Amino acid sequence: MEQALSEAAKAGDRGEVPVGAVVTDASGTVLAACGNDMQARSDPTAHAEMLALRAAAQRLGGKFLPGCTLTVTLEPCPLCAAAMSLFRIERLIFGAYDPKSGGVEHGPRVFDHATCHHRPEVVGGVAERDSAALLAKFFKSRRNSANSAGR
Repeated sequence: MEQALSEAAKAGDRGEVPVGAVVTDASGTVLAACGNDMQARSDPTAHAEMLALRAAAQRLGGKFLPGCTLTVTLEPCPLCAAAMSLFRIERLIFGAYDPKSGGVEHGPRVFDHATCHHRPEVVGGVAERDSAALLAKFFKSRRNSANSAGR
């Protein structure tokens, strides 16, 4: 989770929503580490999870990630949860819960549907305070900047 938090902080420094994701193999080797990059790429699907999953699969030379763990600082959205199922991630570890946009423990709960072909093990709330603090700081600075500009 430390590396995911580091990726999230770097994303925040670039003006991206501070979310970071890391894919590790069964031995714990890091296959990919990414932060959100939607603004720079002008791509609404350039979530940290999507980028990390794609990079890990490319590194392994296949389309599936069996035995791999995705660690991410925020509960994945429905898009990312569906992608995890398609990549066949073995385990998902996430930090902060996302009652508004989450797709695992909140919202559509993607892995709970009968149509979900692969369900990873899910562990939520890991380093939740640190993950939530990064997000809160980012959005507070955005609100302060918007308020200052409006004066």
